[in-house]
Amino acid sequence: MSETRTLYYVHDPMCSWCWAFVPTWEQIQRELPNDIEVVYLLGGLAPDSDLPMPEQMKLTIAGYWQTIQDRVPGTQFNYDFWTKCQPRRSTYPSCRAVLAAKAQARDSDEAKALEKAMIKAIQEGYYLNAKNPSDFDTLIAFAEEIGLDVERFEIALNSESTIEKLNEEMHMARSIGAQGFPSLILKSNKFAEAEETKLQALKKPQWQNVPYDYNDASVTLRHL
Repeated sequence: MSETRTLYYVHDPMCSWCWAFVPTWEQIQRELPNDIEVVYLLGGLAPDSDLPMPEQMKLTIAGYWQTIQDRVPGTQFNYDFWTKCQPRRSTYPSCRAVLAAKAQARDSDEAKALEKAMIKAIQEGYYLNAKNPSDFDTLIAFAEEIGLDVERFEIALNSESTIEKLNEEMHMARSIGAQGFPSLILKSNKFAEAEETKLQALKKPQWQNVPYDYNDASVTLRHL
C-alpha cells in the first residue's frame, strides 16, 4: 500500500485572517513531511462590485482588524486604508490577479513562485501600504512590481478563461469541505497493489479538515 497526500490551502488574498495566518502558515510549509504537496486554492470572498462600501461595513471590518491584532500578536494593519481609499466589498479581482500571474509561468515551479509573489504583493499593499486591491489599476501596478508582462496581465485579469478558472477553484473549495478562510484540507490518495497483476489501483481519496492555530504551527503539524 502506498500513499500520496496533498494539502489544500483555501484562501482569499484580501482575507484579513489569511493575512494574520501568514507567519504560521510559512512555518507549517517549512516543516511539512516530505510526502505532502501544497496546493493553493482560491475561495473567493466577494464578487466584483463598483459600489462603495457602506460606512457600517467599514467599521465592522476595521473592528475585525483590531480583533485579529488582539488574537494574533504582531499582525500589522494600516488603518489609513479606510480614509485614503474608497473601499468596496470586492475581492474577486484580486483572486483573478493571482490566476493571471500564474498564467505567465513557463513551468509548475514558476507558477507557484508567481502565485506567492502576487499574493504577497496584494496582502502587503492592502494591509501595510493602504492600497486598494479591488481597483484594477492597483493590481496592474502589483503585476509590474513583481516583474510580469503588464499587457498580458491586464488582458488575462478579466478574461473569460480566468473567470472560469476562478469559478472552478471556488467550486472545488466548497466541494472538498472548506469552511471559511483560511481552510486546510488534506487529501490522501491510497494505492493498493494487486498481487496477481502487480498493478496499482487508486482507492477513493479521503478528505480531512486539518486544524490550525494562528499562533502555533505545531497544532497543524501534529495532524499530518
